[in-house]
Amino acid sequence: MGGHDSGTHHQFTGIQKYFNAYTITGRRNCVLATYAGIAAIILFFKLKPKKQTPALMDK
Repeated sequence: MGGHDSGTHHQFTGIQKYFNAYTITGRRNCVLATYAGIAAIILFFKLKPKKQTPALMDK
């Protein structure tokens, strides 16, 4: 009765050790990586220089 996965012990190696669906830490890392990716995309488009039209540059 130690939970749904108490009978098995997973031995992950490589990137699966940090990003997996079996452990709370692995799930948390997936969520944090997703949030970081979304934040990076938002920052990229906010900080990207705007294109200036030639009519605005003459003034």
